[in-house]
Amino acid sequence: MREIECILFDLDGVLTDTSKLHYQAWKKLADEIGIYFDESINQRLKGVSRKESLEIILESSEYSYSEQEKEKLAEIKNTYYKEMIESLGPQDLYAGVEELLQNIKTRQLKTVLASASKNASFIIKRLEIENYFDYIVDANYIKNGKPDPEIFIKGAEKVQANPENCVVIEDSIAGLIAAKRAGMIAVGIGNSELQNYADFIFESTGKVDIDFLCMSVRS
Repeated sequence: MREIECILFDLDGVLTDTSKLHYQAWKKLADEIGIYFDESINQRLKGVSRKESLEIILESSEYSYSEQEKEKLAEIKNTYYKEMIESLGPQDLYAGVEELLQNIKTRQLKTVLASASKNASFIIKRLEIENYFDYIVDANYIKNGKPDPEIFIKGAEKVQANPENCVVIEDSIAGLIAAKRAGMIAVGIGNSELQNYADFIFESTGKVDIDFLCMSVRS
């Protein structure tokens, strides 16, 4: 019988919406180096690391960038992004998220933030929810991005939770695939497009029913 021990949260699209800021930062960089970038390309960046995102953006470039040049471009994009997220605050937290986090803590379950963003710690501090998390795993601490399960496996290890008793809350297909590869319960946030990858789907993070999940995995 499975007993939920830990909830692992993705960040962007699950706790808050920083995707528009990522888009604006990438767009600014792309315009500066003369590369076409639009919303359809931006969709391919969902759930992947900064390095992988840059590789996708550079696919249409006629110039072959060195690794050093790519690192510099990624740093420039991150500078733009960090300037933009300075404006984030508790008002940008999705509705119902803090109540969900409080409910999880009341149940004495572990909570892990598992995000591809290297700015994850800064963002949750801006949102004023850092005290709800027992551990943070972000792109600074992993070698492989989603759909590789490394980020979730490492998060479970750090809080000493059995992977099969962990729930991952994700809004991307790559994240849900990673959750399943880690042997965890995959909860999708969003529309029916995720149903082939998730064990459960909720319209929004604020509507995630922890009581329902605990009963469902126990039965």
